[in-house]
Amino acid sequence: MSILNVSVIGAGTMGNGIAHVFAQAGIKVHLIDVNPSQLQRALTNMGKNLDRQIAKGIITEEEKKAALGNITALSDIPEGVKHAELVVEAATENIELKLDIFKQIDIYAPAGCILATNTSSISITRIAASTRRPGMVIGMHFMNPVPVMKLVEIINGYETKKEVTDTIIELSKKLGKIPCSVNDYPGFIANRILMPMINEAIYSVYEGVAGVEEIDTVMKLGMAHPMGPLQLADFIGLDICYSILQVLQEGFRTSKYAPCPLLANMVIAGKLGVKSGEGFYTYTPGNKDLLVSQRFK
Repeated sequence: MSILNVSVIGAGTMGNGIAHVFAQAGIKVHLIDVNPSQLQRALTNMGKNLDRQIAKGIITEEEKKAALGNITALSDIPEGVKHAELVVEAATENIELKLDIFKQIDIYAPAGCILATNTSSISITRIAASTRRPGMVIGMHFMNPVPVMKLVEIINGYETKKEVTDTIIELSKKLGKIPCSVNDYPGFIANRILMPMINEAIYSVYEGVAGVEEIDTVMKLGMAHPMGPLQLADFIGLDICYSILQVLQEGFRTSKYAPCPLLANMVIAGKLGVKSGEGFYTYTPGNKDLLVSQRFK
């Protein structure tokens, strides 16, 4: 099955990145968000990201224009998905919100349309069960930043059809990505392994084993990680890390995945990382220097 028309629901960081890579691959994209100002920010960000690719010699000015010409911004789900061959939901990591979106797109998308979610931890099987086409529902977990990161984690729900999986794997390759197919268990593979590591790094701060910079330096220099786990947690969003750990804890029914109390307190206090300006590090607009938060000095 060749997919030429895609709808992306959610114009945040992940949604606009997903729309970017589809549009750059020559696929028509309807980018849908109920917030018009979010749609405008998304289009602006895509333009800036494409300009960076031009500056690096990856694409030409003409290719940028062609990519942007493949994108139509809409605020209406029924209108935005009515001709889609694939819908990718990239809304906030909230199960109730995702279930509501899937119920809507199940009604308005064509019968043969594949429904995908960019969730990083929520059960594909549970999402699929909210639709009348569970065999056509799949996980398509892109990594952030989407235009740069090569991996797409393809998650098969309990009833996902093999031909749907095969289609999404081939499509991911067309986008220049490397797909990895996994099965639907809490956290899949990426977050089942990543989040306990981040949580253990936070516990190491909480228990006074080492400082923020020391922990990140050990993992960068000793394990060849491009970014330390605490900086990465800030980049992902501490609230997102907390939510994923809760999904893991609930799914496996074990305290092994329980979020560190320090992480819980930081989320309650609104210290969410890059997006709030402070997490384990502080983030000042226009300043690329990484400074440890005063709280951890």
